[in-house]
Amino acid sequence: MRHSLPLAPQFYVTAPQPCPYLEGRMERKLFTSLQGETAEQLNNTLSKQGFRRSQNVLYRPSCADCAACLSARIDVSAFTPSKSQRRVIKRNADIERRATSPWATEEQYALFRRYLDSRHADGGMADMDVFEFAAMIEETPIRSRVVEYVDADGGLCAAGLTDVLDDGVSMVYSFYDPTMERRSLGTYLILDHIEIARQAGLPYVYLGYWVPGSPKMGYKCKFSGLELYHNGTWQRMRQPSDYDSTTHPLKSDPIAEQVANITLPDTRGPLR
Repeated sequence: MRHSLPLAPQFYVTAPQPCPYLEGRMERKLFTSLQGETAEQLNNTLSKQGFRRSQNVLYRPSCADCAACLSARIDVSAFTPSKSQRRVIKRNADIERRATSPWATEEQYALFRRYLDSRHADGGMADMDVFEFAAMIEETPIRSRVVEYVDADGGLCAAGLTDVLDDGVSMVYSFYDPTMERRSLGTYLILDHIEIARQAGLPYVYLGYWVPGSPKMGYKCKFSGLELYHNGTWQRMRQPSDYDSTTHPLKSDPIAEQVANITLPDTRGPLR
């Protein structure tokens, strides 16, 4: 018997689990598989609607009584570096960028482990072994790059898995040497991806989620030109205090309504 992929993507919901951003809350995700010949189109279309990629899955927060997580991107044309960000660029002028195919290396994993052990020792990725790391980097059905950053001594000091979308670059996951605090490498990676997008003529840099009330996400507010996906549209970010992170049983639409409101790519071929 011949099997084929469904014509339209199927959406599912994860079981509730502790929220990594806001203490005492439970998170739930709406997700779909990213596979087949239309994977690139689906990723482009759903990224514009607040979805993020993890290997061959696209997901978006869909918590029962909380809608705090907001997808964030930088409008490259509206971005102007602050004085402190210009200092970060100058401080890292000796770093060399090199983009490679999505292939994991032992050097990357060693840096990744140092980063996790220092910054996220109690996070959900803390126990990731080398095989799981390789899967995170290499299992991508779309156009992806590993962007490495090498210091003047030739050592790998930062790296990031980056997807290339039709309207920007998406920073899927980044990590860096935690001992180089003076360099502010986390900020520098975002600044350099803004430059990557500018050079490629792409309008946006997708950063993942911003969560009001979460100290882990505060750094994203420091970039001018930041937009948030809120109530079904991208909007220029206002003051962080304008956004609500309180829970309410009517915060989120029912799952069926959320799925019905998702715009899917037109994957039909030309008429013959």
